[in-house]
Amino acid sequence: MELEAWHLLVLPLFFALGWVAARVDIRHLLRESRAVPASYFQGLNYLLNEQPDRAIEAFVEVAKVDADTLELHYALGALFRKRGELDRAIRMHQNLVDRADLNQEQRQRALFELGLDYLKAGLLDRAEDIFKKLQDGPRGLDARQHLLEIYVLEKEWQQAIAMAEELERSGLPAQNAETAHYHCELALNALLHQDLAAARASLNTALAKHRKSVRASIQLGDLEARAGNDAAAIEAWRQVENQNPAYLPIVADRLYQAYKRQGQGDQGLQLLRAYLERYPSADLFHSVFNILVEQRGWDEARELAAEALKRTPNLRVLDDYLQARSIGGETADLEMRLAQDLVHRQVSRTSHYQCGRCGFKARQFFWQCPACASWDSIPPEKVDHEH
Repeated sequence: MELEAWHLLVLPLFFALGWVAARVDIRHLLRESRAVPASYFQGLNYLLNEQPDRAIEAFVEVAKVDADTLELHYALGALFRKRGELDRAIRMHQNLVDRADLNQEQRQRALFELGLDYLKAGLLDRAEDIFKKLQDGPRGLDARQHLLEIYVLEKEWQQAIAMAEELERSGLPAQNAETAHYHCELALNALLHQDLAAARASLNTALAKHRKSVRASIQLGDLEARAGNDAAAIEAWRQVENQNPAYLPIVADRLYQAYKRQGQGDQGLQLLRAYLERYPSADLFHSVFNILVEQRGWDEARELAAEALKRTPNLRVLDDYLQARSIGGETADLEMRLAQDLVHRQVSRTSHYQCGRCGFKARQFFWQCPACASWDSIPPEKVDHEH
């Protein structure tokens, strides 16, 4: 493409405009830099040299000179909190709260940030006091959400239920699944005091709040079984299939034992085999396998394991199959026993429940993750890997 004559005239104009713009930007930058207090640059220098305490002192000095730098304090405090340097975050936000020149909105924001610091540090009583002060102000909705979090961490279930209902009235979507867990926790507390009527009422309320609450159905079945009413227990546990069949391994042994106590062990086994056919699961298979060994012997259990291995190869299913081969009598040579022992030790070492949110691992099942406090974040099926 050839340059025309007018192009040659326009190019110098563009260069001139660019030079003028650069001069304007430089002058603006110089004016801004003169307006920023020296303490600001000292604070940055301390941060770069990994002297956060002195940096905080410098930034506090900046805020005394210029109230517009409050955002800097909030950003630094949040950074310290995120890094786990909670003492520094608390100190920074406490300095802001103690200042006399903040307006009401600025003070409430500083107080809210301080509440977050205390919450992250596990100082729940201090965090609770702060969020209670803020719950009727502009940050009230966020404060009430954190109060709910605190009540759950403190296991204050009645207060958690009341706060969840208040949040719902404030316009937030109903958290019925979590509220059902709070009622289930109340039921457990009632059982500790031998109050079956209160426990049953709490579980019925949980199901009214969230009809798919698997936990409420399982606990209701446990309660009925404890009261000697196996028929009602079976009815409660069978609801799990309609609520979430992934949890059937949790109730499989309970169901069979209840049928067995009624003299209907065969019917219980038949039900579980039907579940296994519809919802294949290594944990559910393991329950059916052990029941089959008890009722029918090793040969039929081995045939079931061989079929399961063809459909869904799994280390735990292989463990049961090799156990049936080595103990069941088809072959009991040394090599088979060694293979079964090796697989069994591997399964015992690596099989665990794992939180889908934080990765926490456990040998037993939890409704609430002990590490991140999330509800229903641990799937009811064990995994078989180390990482």
